[in-house]
Amino acid sequence: MLPSKIQGQSPVKKRSIGRILGWVCAIGAACAASGMLLFTFLFAIVYAQLPDMTEMRSYSPKLPLKIWSSDNQLLAEYGEERRDYVPIDELPKHVKLAILAAEDSDFYEHSGVDLSGIGRALISNILSGHKGQGGSTITMQVARNCFLSSEKSYMRKLYEIAIATKLEHELTKDQILEIYVNQIYLGQRAYGFGSAARTYFGRPLKELSIGEAATLAGLPVAPSAYNPVVNNRRATMRRNYVLGRMAALGFISEQKRQEEQAKPVYVQDAVADAVAGKRSLKIHAEYATELARQLVYDIFKDDAYTRGLNVYLTINSKDQQAAYSAVRSNIASFDKVRGYRGAEGQIRLPASLDEQAKTIKQALHAAASSPNLLPAIVLSTSPSIRAAISNGETVTLDRASNAFAGKFLKAKPDDPTGLRPGALIRVTRTSGGWTLSQIPQVQTGFMAADFRTGAIRALVGGFDYDLNMFNHVTQAWRQPGSSFKPFIYSASLEKGFTPNTILQDSPFYLDAKKNGGQAWSPKNYSGKFEGPMPLHRALEKSQNIPVIRVMNAIGPKYAQEFLARFGFPASRHSPTLSTALGSGTVTIWQMVEAYSIFANGGYRVQPYLIDKIVDESGRTIMTEENREAGDESIRAIPARNAFVMSTLLNDVARRGTAARAGAALGRPDVGAKTGTSNDSNDAWFAGFAGNQVAVGWMGYDQLRSLGSKATGGVLMQPIWISYMQTAVRGQPIYNRMPPGGVEQRAGEWCYSEVSDGTHAESSTPVSSGDDPVSSLLKLF
Repeated sequence: MLPSKIQGQSPVKKRSIGRILGWVCAIGAACAASGMLLFTFLFAIVYAQLPDMTEMRSYSPKLPLKIWSSDNQLLAEYGEERRDYVPIDELPKHVKLAILAAEDSDFYEHSGVDLSGIGRALISNILSGHKGQGGSTITMQVARNCFLSSEKSYMRKLYEIAIATKLEHELTKDQILEIYVNQIYLGQRAYGFGSAARTYFGRPLKELSIGEAATLAGLPVAPSAYNPVVNNRRATMRRNYVLGRMAALGFISEQKRQEEQAKPVYVQDAVADAVAGKRSLKIHAEYATELARQLVYDIFKDDAYTRGLNVYLTINSKDQQAAYSAVRSNIASFDKVRGYRGAEGQIRLPASLDEQAKTIKQALHAAASSPNLLPAIVLSTSPSIRAAISNGETVTLDRASNAFAGKFLKAKPDDPTGLRPGALIRVTRTSGGWTLSQIPQVQTGFMAADFRTGAIRALVGGFDYDLNMFNHVTQAWRQPGSSFKPFIYSASLEKGFTPNTILQDSPFYLDAKKNGGQAWSPKNYSGKFEGPMPLHRALEKSQNIPVIRVMNAIGPKYAQEFLARFGFPASRHSPTLSTALGSGTVTIWQMVEAYSIFANGGYRVQPYLIDKIVDESGRTIMTEENREAGDESIRAIPARNAFVMSTLLNDVARRGTAARAGAALGRPDVGAKTGTSNDSNDAWFAGFAGNQVAVGWMGYDQLRSLGSKATGGVLMQPIWISYMQTAVRGQPIYNRMPPGGVEQRAGEWCYSEVSDGTHAESSTPVSSGDDPVSSLLKLF
């Protein structure tokens, strides 16, 4: 029935209205036809201009530089786009179904363009007044991501349709989907689903659950809005939508949908891991990977970041993590004993809870992160310290935190280090809850290598790379203190000394005329003199005066030349008596190389970090060919010298300053030496066990004392022990067989032709060996 007003109209009026409606319909049809003709005309022009798409059959995206451990653990990747390429035949079925459900369920049926979807999007855009929806299929998204900009315009949409049509003609559906899976941006610098799986969940794509696959499938529509790291609530809603679509399409059962929707969306996150008490699985090798990145860039320049190079290091992930953990825990303990230094900064907390949450979020985001040293903002301090560690996540610190904070809880309002609401602090998760902590000021370096081949097994260049990128293994030149004495004793063996030679530990004085205008009267660390003692005993107790007397006897100039055999440049070790006490400067890298010579029979094996480089197709394009122990072309010292010195270092680990290490490892092949520089500015521990040599150092970047009684034996020995207990566990004992020209006397190995108790100088000049200023890093 028509409305009553129309019913009452005359036939003439009815005919007039009919004609008007007819004209409107005719005009509409004409406009539609004209629009279709215009669209067809423009489409034909655009389509004719399109390039050949067949090259997309061999799709080759930008692939980042990836760095792997020797046991195939991913350590780092560098490049603007993180991407793990996933061939279509390796795409897990449940991931594929999640993508289709979320983005384009008719992908395998349509011809690349969903006209009804485009129509709905067009009507929505006209009604809303802005270009929001696009109605894109997977093929159209490939067209947009590979060939077009992100501009939103009707002309760009026309190009998108044209390219999609051509792609459908020249590529198979699987080829198109493979490009999509590897090209699409999914947030957090992750391009493609393979990279996103590792970025968000820390696992390869094939190990993801259906719910996790749905989470990733929900990201392309708006990676920033549905990013589970940024907005877990919205990510959960989007995941549930995708799961619902999968169930509606029959891809999963209703029961599976309910099971997956009931699970929380859990992604890799430092705060979330700490709250859950979960240990991070990340292998911390930042200093090693950065060093490798620099070396690879020197060869390949900018292509290193786009051509999919895979760089395999000599680093062993188990050994690397052992070194990292030992360094972190011992430095944290050292720092805590020295007291709390106060808050890192202050922010003003707004009265409004919403504004307060926003301010806290910004402050925490700006604070540098460090594993298990989470930044936090103090909310209250009584009766216990309560702090926010993320937006909406607060913790209450243990009672020990109040005692540790001490005077800073009562600081004046204008004191920037005071603990009050708004203070920026660090907190650590312990077995008993949460406790107040701080970022240590002291620094360290640690490196271990196979002394037979030079392959580096672990490298820690500092407490935390994100806080201090200076690599203390390769860049820090520090005084080695007593850890340098073995090299002077090694030189003395070639001048007629033996382990049984009696040395005088009595006051030594050098007048100003013989010491460059300044008198010198060195002391032992203990401040006491012990009288006559054999050379081996002087090394075990690390007495200063005996080694100075040895240096004086063999001649500082000769010693300087002999040191070059170990790789120590003459420019950093002057021909003076104080060099015997480690007054020159060395790097940890050099010390590893030098101690390897004692351990491997006298060969100067160069440490190296990169084992091989493989291109994107799996072809090895570079490999390391290092000269190893046994190659006489790299002999540094006589075999019998290395053997005698290794036995002397064994003695130090049995009954000397390194006896704690020998006892802890319980192996006869342990040899080591402690080292402490003047005023305890540097603490060292160097030695070998099994087939590894390891050297560690601790000190402040800005030169100052580590404290009274802060020696290498106290500070670095525990780190060295902790590392070696993991590194050499299960390894066979490394037996060093005595070479020709040595014999045992009074329990010590000596040169056969040299009489005990003498130290006559040899009349034969000693060659300085290899060029002392050798290349620091030898790779290929």
